[in-house]
This record gives sequence, C-alpha cells and structure tokens, in this order.
Amino acid sequence: MTDTPLSRCKWCGTDPLYVEYHDTEWGVPDYDSRALWEKLVLDGMQAGLAWITILRKREGIRDAFAGFDPDKVAAFDDADVERLLNDARIIRSRAKIIATIQSARLFVQMRDNGEDFSQWIWSFVGGKPIQNHLVEGEPYPTQSPESVALSKALKKRGFKFVGPVIVYAFMQACGLVQDHMVSCFRYRELVD
Repeated sequence: MTDTPLSRCKWCGTDPLYVEYHDTEWGVPDYDSRALWEKLVLDGMQAGLAWITILRKREGIRDAFAGFDPDKVAAFDDADVERLLNDARIIRSRAKIIATIQSARLFVQMRDNGEDFSQWIWSFVGGKPIQNHLVEGEPYPTQSPESVALSKALKKRGFKFVGPVIVYAFMQACGLVQDHMVSCFRYRELVD
C-alpha cells in the first residue's frame, strides 16, 4: 500500500525549502511582535525578487541583522550599512538595508510609546485571521482592503517597502489572512 501524497498549494512547487516553509510556517497565525516585524522586513526585502531567494538567505539575513533584535538593529549606523552592503549572505540593496534599520527604530519607538506591534498589526483584521476559501484555478488575491489600509498606516508611520501587495504577502505569511487552497492539507488544519 502506498501513501497518498499530500495535496498542497501549487505555488510551493517541489523545492524542499519551499515545501517546508509552506507546510510549517506560511499561513500560521503569528502574534509575536518581534517575529511579525522580522517577517515584515523579509517581505520588504523580497520586493522585486522571488520568495525562494529570501528563504535561501534568511539565516544569513538573521545573522547580519543581529537576530532581528530591534534594539540592536535600531542602533546600526553608517558603518553597519557599509558592512551589510559587503555581506553576500543578504540582499545587498542600500535602500532595503536603510529601510530595515529605520523600521527597527520605528518598532522600538512604538514599543517605547506603549504600542504593541502585534496588537496594532492584528487590529487591521479584527484580531483574527480572515478566512478565504480559494479554489484551484482561481487567481490568488494580491491585495485586499485590509492590506491597503495597513500599507497606508505603515507608510504614514515611516515604514518603507510596505506597498499593499507586499503587505498582503506579509498578511498571508503571518496568518492574518488564510489563503491556503481549500484542497491543501494545511487549509483543513488552519481554518476556524
């Protein structure tokens, strides 16, 4: 008797790194402020690139950006920017590096002002995941009214690389919106 292969969202293909990400991380509701900030940064770094590029570089990016400790990253200076521009383990875009440092400063500022980043992010979806019921063959959404609103709010605070499409991808990744295909085994595991 052979095991029936699991049905997955087609976007993850067969790359083991992508499959692992799909099966264990993508779409799982995340309420940890620091983890949400890290994922927002990584989605911003993806702009213009394939997500698999970010997955392959993620550990190097984490290491180069002090384990995504917002306090440490907020203290980065011009010398750190130059160091990062020479680090082949990361996305070596000056604009994305500077945006990451600035976003750490904004995260710290919010925290120091008594704002919880997670509560603020989740408030855009009413505190619980939006459950979509996507069917194979239908196009994946690339943005929503919620991602447009969150994008505008992030930009107003000074965050960069947070357009509505990037923000929607972030929302999918962090489980703010549930976009596993109905036929995917993860849909059944994650749906309310």
